Amino acid sequence: MGKPKLVISSGAGISAESGISTFRDAGGLWENVPVMEVASADGFRRNPGKVHEFYNARRHALLKAQPNAAHKALVELEKDYDVYVITQNVDDLHERAGSRNVLHLHGELMKIRSVSDPDYIETLDIEHLDTTPQTRGKNGDLMRPHIVFFQEAVPEIEHAIEIVQSADIFVVIGTSLVVYPAAGLIECVRPGVPIYYIDPNPAPEAERKEGVTVIKATATEGMKILAGILEKGGKE
Repeated sequence: MGKPKLVISSGAGISAESGISTFRDAGGLWENVPVMEVASADGFRRNPGKVHEFYNARRHALLKAQPNAAHKALVELEKDYDVYVITQNVDDLHERAGSRNVLHLHGELMKIRSVSDPDYIETLDIEHLDTTPQTRGKNGDLMRPHIVFFQEAVPEIEHAIEIVQSADIFVVIGTSLVVYPAAGLIECVRPGVPIYYIDPNPAPEAERKEGVTVIKATATEGMKILAGILEKGGKE
């Protein structure tokens, strides 16, 4: 018999403790930069240079960040569970911590893709972090950040739904549950499957949802609590 399938839906809260600025919290990136200027399809069409500069800065900040205890705790769970991480984050901290199955819903900061062919993707290295509207890929195409902008479809959402529907345990970590379609994944969990929600400021609608165990804590502290619950067979 195989390991139970544990599916994680992670948001900005898990990376915040690594020093990655969140977008929506007080002091977050959206307070300093209008979101639609740097993270929307319209904004990219109007001023691609500004968008490239914004994500260049995010990459340099990412290089200074390291996976935290919550990222590492998910890797530890792979000893006993078949762990899949579905993340709204564009950083690579899950991978750097050692997680083997990571699906990025909103793109990846360390990758760029063709403006004309969304399937043509290249990975950047630490020597070549900065891009401009004139950056071309190895195939000659003009390139853009490999980010799912507002006003664009989320191409991996169907794959994510399939993973969630096969979960034996579902865990939400560090997300406000307001960004759709990612926020709707919790509704795709099969009836009877235990759901754990880790967040210091949990969304009220999730707290009211039947079958959800809310762990009101930061990602690192919440993962310690969750590990203890799972060790007891899911009983608090």
